Amino acid sequence: MARVSTYLNFSRQTEAAFIFYSSVFNSEIDQASLMRFRELPPSEGMPAIREEDKDLIVHMELPILGGHVIMGTDAPESLGFKLKYGDNIHINLEPDTFEETHRLFRALSQGGKVIEELGDIFWGGIYGSCSDRFGVQWMFNCKNG
Repeated sequence: MARVSTYLNFSRQTEAAFIFYSSVFNSEIDQASLMRFRELPPSEGMPAIREEDKDLIVHMELPILGGHVIMGTDAPESLGFKLKYGDNIHINLEPDTFEETHRLFRALSQGGKVIEELGDIFWGGIYGSCSDRFGVQWMFNCKNG
């Protein structure tokens, strides 16, 4: 079955981020998807995994809203990753009610940064944006009160 998902890379914080997102979205991490670096089979050309990196996350998935799934990985520098957080990715949420929109906005912006407070918008409904405490950027659109 076809689907669209959003993939997030973190610097050693994937598990903490997904536990947080699980609580915000009242959803369960797909345990069948969870894989740690220690579980990777050795492959030619791949550097040895350092002991301090073995419990990091290779892959995990969490359903959030409307069938959308976020996926994530830790990106350790010891394996050649160089993360740069930027503003090129936003996850856009379109909850069913203003109440749920406000709840999600409060939860995701706590410990992060409000970019635009939730408020009435010219295209109808409410809109706001924030980055969470892990640097992921979120947009909120709700047309149905």
